[in-house]
Amino acid sequence: MRPKPIQVLLVAGATGVLGNEMVRRLAGSAAFSRAQVLAREPMATGLRGVATVVVPQEVGDDWPALGAGTGLILFDPPRLFYDRERALWTPRPDQLVALARWMRRCGVTTLAVVLPHAQGRLPEALKLGLAGLDEQAVSTLGFERLLFIRSAQKPGAPPPGSLPARLAHGMLSVLRYMIPSSEQPVRALKISEFLAAALELAPPGIHVASSEMVWRAAQGDVRAAAARWLGR
Repeated sequence: MRPKPIQVLLVAGATGVLGNEMVRRLAGSAAFSRAQVLAREPMATGLRGVATVVVPQEVGDDWPALGAGTGLILFDPPRLFYDRERALWTPRPDQLVALARWMRRCGVTTLAVVLPHAQGRLPEALKLGLAGLDEQAVSTLGFERLLFIRSAQKPGAPPPGSLPARLAHGMLSVLRYMIPSSEQPVRALKISEFLAAALELAPPGIHVASSEMVWRAAQGDVRAAAARWLGR
């Protein structure tokens, strides 16, 4: 069997624990010759084979045409106590379609999107399929392989405000203990391991991993779980 060609990786949203882990894991693998990470301002990455590309905040025609075969879109917010992450470009959910369209223009044929969502909020019918018009639009852009990885978000910090507001938040937060364990957040290390295996194993087509699937994979052999999900 002929080996797969080594590709250039293009990353939007290399911030947070997940973004940092994904860049470290994939840029250091034999599958990619180098990685290009989007940034808001010039910076040194400190990682071999990783370069930054400065782009405006809004995705538009003034973005540079880069050459890449695999694209990765992450929505993990930057950790503001890290100077490096403050300089990186982080996408907003409403920029998904424009960002995917730009990546397609850059030559990306494999796109993986990690989509965090509130625990227990995604309807059952949408967990294994495309959720919303934006995901539908991305699916029509002509990617050979398109992966959507759903990952449950951790509960946010209690909001500042009056005592009644804080009390209401505390009462609602009790509901998170009623959410099945299979819909609980998974460590970034396990998500990155699952996604790396999926990028290697996925056949052509659209593949959606529910948060339950990612959680089950994290409980054992992640690569084997990804292979079963993809029918390998």
